[in-house]
Amino acid sequence: MAYTSVAPRDLAFPEGIAPSAPRRGFLARVLDALMAARMRQAEREIATYLADTGGKFTDESEREIERRFLANSPRW
Repeated sequence: MAYTSVAPRDLAFPEGIAPSAPRRGFLARVLDALMAARMRQAEREIATYLADTGGKFTDESEREIERRFLANSPRW
């Protein structure tokens, strides 16, 4: 019986050629895109709110942002 210290993966893929990672499914990519879009929208709304209130991030503005964005009621 022969023994080698080389992993089977290294025998199948020579140096410089690595196996590609499996692609995410269609639904997972759609959900990722929806979450990213929602995050960008929230960041735009926060930036607009801060610009309208003088541009300073105070305790009061932090509480108002939390009240607006962490509420359980959907706003759509």
